[in-house]
Amino acid sequence: MSSVKLLSDDELSPAARAVFDDIRATRQNDFVNNFWRALAHDPIQLERVWNQVKQVMGAGALDPLTKELIYVAISVANNCEYCIGSHTAAARAKGMSEAQYHELLNVIALASQTNKLATALRVPLDARFAEPPEG
Repeated sequence: MSSVKLLSDDELSPAARAVFDDIRATRQNDFVNNFWRALAHDPIQLERVWNQVKQVMGAGALDPLTKELIYVAISVANNCEYCIGSHTAAARAKGMSEAQYHELLNVIALASQTNKLATALRVPLDARFAEPPEG
């Protein structure tokens, strides 16, 4: 259950409505998900987070599917049920196959296990891994 009311379009302030309009235009879709509806209570934060999403998840050196896969992995690590669901759906929409999904889950599980082992054992970083890349 949400800790805040999820605002309908009719309940939005003019500032929040402008962000929702941009979400719809950017995504070329009329759907605005519950995350944005929860943030709409604070239009300044809503706009700030939406602008970050556009910048980070937009065109860049990483392809859109890779960005979504990373987002899923971090969401699993942070135990964010909402983000796991929404970004798994986004990854599927960007072409993630079932084989890729199951492989992703295996990588997440392995990284979680080895991270915990390395942390518990306090394994020092090898000097060669600490060197900045040349060039």
